[in-house]
Amino acid sequence: MKKRNLVIMWIANFFVSASATMVLPFLSMYIETFGSYSPTYVQRWSGFIFGITFLVAFLVSPLWGRFGDKFGRKKILLFTGYGIAFSMFLMSYVETVSGLFFLRLFMGIVTGFIPTSMALIAAQTTRENAGKVLGTLQMGTVSGGLFGPLLGGLLADSVGFTYTFLITGSVISIAATLVLFGIKEVQVKEDRSLDRKRSMKEVLQFVYADKVLIMVMIASLIVQVANFSIQPQLALYVGQFTNAENIAFLAGMAFSVTGLGNLTATRFWGVQGDRIGHQKILLVCLLISGIFFLPQALVSSIWQLIGLRFLFGMAIGGIIPCATAYIRQTVPLSMQGEVLGYNQSFRFLGNVLGPVCGGIVAGFFGISSVFYVSTCLFFLAALMLYFILRHEGAKLRNKRRLRMNG
Repeated sequence: MKKRNLVIMWIANFFVSASATMVLPFLSMYIETFGSYSPTYVQRWSGFIFGITFLVAFLVSPLWGRFGDKFGRKKILLFTGYGIAFSMFLMSYVETVSGLFFLRLFMGIVTGFIPTSMALIAAQTTRENAGKVLGTLQMGTVSGGLFGPLLGGLLADSVGFTYTFLITGSVISIAATLVLFGIKEVQVKEDRSLDRKRSMKEVLQFVYADKVLIMVMIASLIVQVANFSIQPQLALYVGQFTNAENIAFLAGMAFSVTGLGNLTATRFWGVQGDRIGHQKILLVCLLISGIFFLPQALVSSIWQLIGLRFLFGMAIGGIIPCATAYIRQTVPLSMQGEVLGYNQSFRFLGNVLGPVCGGIVAGFFGISSVFYVSTCLFFLAALMLYFILRHEGAKLRNKRRLRMNG
């Protein structure tokens, strides 16, 4: 039963995550079909329409997590799953820029599917196997977000914009229906004293008191900022190395190959986290991510870039599952959905901040500077996490010493 639940949620998370980013390659072209607009107008509204989904999702994800903790996670999965599918169907019929904007806004409101799915699987997973199981599930989420632009571009070229939305909405509807008939919500029994319901204020106090947990969420933010900071500039960057006509496809490949790296390494990092500690693996992955992100600014060919993007994908493949597994191991079940929602909010915020910050940095200092700035973020996060872990370790040793002396 648990294995079947994991498989179904992996498939559903992949397509739900992909649906959020798949419009990116053709969004400006889709807006141009609504009327005769200036390039500046199209570019401005492309940014607004793409970013509004993640901005709204950043605000509401913790609420969906809280509702799932209170009313049952399967109910929230069905509501948000069919809600996303409904918004995708309507996007195929929209005829105005404002209509598309509000549909993307509505999509952000119902984007509580992923944190709720993580909470559902976490609730039926033992603490000892959390990294392996949640790492496997996270493969679907991360890969969907990274492969989304490639899938969206391929579908738009093959069947057109209207059928792209219809096909995507149909697939998400099928995924939600799989959840309806295939998922059984079960929970692992835990200490009842830890399982009482808490107010939102109490949950925030719990998060604030755990400095490692805060740093885990910041790491989730940095991954998304770094990865999406270069995305809008990638086609221009690839154009510096090749004169091929299919630059858009090569840029999509360079972006999405990071997802392939994720697929190969995420489960491995999760298993290692179960073995030696997820916070330690998180530290290692932050360092390796910075090491593989930096030389992307120095490449001289598209294939060098693709190779480094793949290795970078393997490195960041451990950050999100280890963050999720750490939450599973340290947060009581009664508030796990809400805390996972906060973690997902940080990721959505990174999806918004990444392209904006990348565009500003590239505009002032050149495209290569985006890699340097993001690398500094990885190393800064690793340094902060190292000192926090060192401080927490010293506190734990002092407590043990006092017990022995007492």
